[in-house]
Amino acid sequence: MKKAYVFPGQGAQFSGMGKDLYEASDLAKELFAKANEILGFDIQKIMFEGSDEELKQTKVTQPAIFLHSTILAACLGDSFQPDMVAGHSLGEISSLVANKTLSFEDGLRLVSKRALAMQAACEAVPSTMAAILGLEDEVVENVCKSIDGIVVAANYNCPGQLVISGAIPAVEEACAKLTEAGAKRAMILQVGGAFHSPLMEPAREELAKAIESTTFNTPICPVYQNTTAAAVTNPEEIKKNLIDQLTAPVRWTQTMQQMIADGATEVIEVGPGKVLQGLFKKVDRAFPTSSAEI
Repeated sequence: MKKAYVFPGQGAQFSGMGKDLYEASDLAKELFAKANEILGFDIQKIMFEGSDEELKQTKVTQPAIFLHSTILAACLGDSFQPDMVAGHSLGEISSLVANKTLSFEDGLRLVSKRALAMQAACEAVPSTMAAILGLEDEVVENVCKSIDGIVVAANYNCPGQLVISGAIPAVEEACAKLTEAGAKRAMILQVGGAFHSPLMEPAREELAKAIESTTFNTPICPVYQNTTAAAVTNPEEIKKNLIDQLTAPVRWTQTMQQMIADGATEVIEVGPGKVLQGLFKKVDRAFPTSSAEI
């Protein structure tokens, strides 16, 4: 029996997230207090009582999801025995805290820097993302290559669901061409900018400095990283892949397939929502999935 633990990314936030953990656990109380101190603002209050608008701010969203996931994993105590971990985009940093590659404090600092750097990159160039449903990956990739402008495949979420990312005119043109090519839907997403595209290069450079100066330990189990979809245990390799992640695509379809091929017998989602469980079901409807609970 091999347990795969997976950690969600941006978009899974909700008002009241983490409150049950705080009320049930002294460890959670301690970690939330530490988080407020590190971030320099009361994120706990925003997570428990904030409006959707407040939670949508990138500087809040990314740390909030990270905190919900990592504090939940910590509260699981001895029952948390992962054989493999992975996280979708931002969730990769949560997974690296869960498998002891990063300390909780260092993970939170990186997430905060990542959020602010991505926000700044979003403001520099008007950019967006779009979900493309019902086409083969290769068709989407080829259409993106044919566009004069920056637009790339960014999130391989599951078979038949690929998110593209880039400059607004290029993404709009790609959506029109993909609809002509037979996409069931080509839908512009309500996001701050072109994540996982070359337009995130300024954020990648900024985050790279922070990552290089952070201690990465040998993990207790392999992490399946977004850029390679392969099991990694070497701290230097983990570091390099994490730096590449901001401008490279999230290969989540390939990650799920590889985890199953490597013997995963169940997947447990740690953090808000059930998005990743739904994506696993698109790969194998019968695959056992659940949410972590204390």
